[in-house]
Amino acid sequence: MGSKQRRPHDWAPAWQSRHAVLLLPVVLIIVITVAGVVTPSDIVLGPLLVIAPTLTAWSMGPWTTAGIGVLAVAAQAGIGWRSGLLLSRGEIVQLIALAALTALVVALSVVRERRLRQLAQVRSVSEAAQHVLMWPLPKQLGPLRLASVYLAAAEEAEIGGDLYAAARTESAVRVLIGDVRGKGLPAIGEAALVLSAFREAAHRHASLPELAHALELSVGRYLADFEPLDEAGERFVTALLVEIPDDEPVVRLTSCGHLAPVVLQPGGRVSSPRLHPAPPLGIGLTGPESHSLDVMPFGTDDTLLLYTDGVIEARNHHGAFYPLAERAAQWTISAPQALLHHIQRDLTAHTSGRLSDDIALIALHRARRDPGPTATN
Repeated sequence: MGSKQRRPHDWAPAWQSRHAVLLLPVVLIIVITVAGVVTPSDIVLGPLLVIAPTLTAWSMGPWTTAGIGVLAVAAQAGIGWRSGLLLSRGEIVQLIALAALTALVVALSVVRERRLRQLAQVRSVSEAAQHVLMWPLPKQLGPLRLASVYLAAAEEAEIGGDLYAAARTESAVRVLIGDVRGKGLPAIGEAALVLSAFREAAHRHASLPELAHALELSVGRYLADFEPLDEAGERFVTALLVEIPDDEPVVRLTSCGHLAPVVLQPGGRVSSPRLHPAPPLGIGLTGPESHSLDVMPFGTDDTLLLYTDGVIEARNHHGAFYPLAERAAQWTISAPQALLHHIQRDLTAHTSGRLSDDIALIALHRARRDPGPTATN
């Protein structure tokens, strides 16, 4: 067991692509060399040869770049020999300048390769952290079909301050979505705390307000021990707790300073419940009574769209915010995965691919129950 081995013909596209990229500087050297030989001596084309190793460094490694550089220097020497000026002062200066510029390009290529390896390592660690902390949501939990999307604002990270998790209880599905104050790598510790606290407490508390209070206690203990003095009172987590019972066409919600979800219904109907949010986790509420429980209808074929503020605060180049509810109305009949795919693509187009904050999206669809085989006498 393990990773699949690639068959020989699987390497053909990559091999052909690398050689196609390498062909361009070689052809360029040949063209410049021929032109330098056939043109009059007062037309100097040799300095253009430095373009060849520069192009090579853009997509190839330092050794290949050095090889193309040596070929360019040899071509410059060939032009000087054919013109009878190889040992002239001007030709020697051109050879030395070309060799020096090639060495500089190779050095820059070495630095580039090193940074690419470091970036790959950081991304690998970020991806591992994401799989450890943000477990992928299952495609099905009870009567619900689920899908999720996470986009980190930090380019070097795949996880940041937004978080989500789901848990199955005896007769319901509970979901958490939240947003740690801040973004990127510095927020991962607090996100991990909330996720682990939710996974531990989701099955222990009968109501969402009690669960919210348990999360508040966990976050409060963490902040009391680790919150920097200069940030006292400024670290908190917004969270939305969702409970969808198996046998009731409703959804129960407890908001701790988090945004209300969007409900999509067949026929293009879109609505958003009016919640009674408590302050975010970490502010210091005293008990479950401080958190409200909101209940709203959620029937068969309805989809609940949970999101963090990075979605609706994403701006285009005119400064306009992303209209999530308006755009989502186009895809009310889409399956959860397709719905999030449409929104992600549309959001990327709206922002031209530039995110200013982390983004998390979850789609929960109450599917029709399979009646199963009919009993016969």
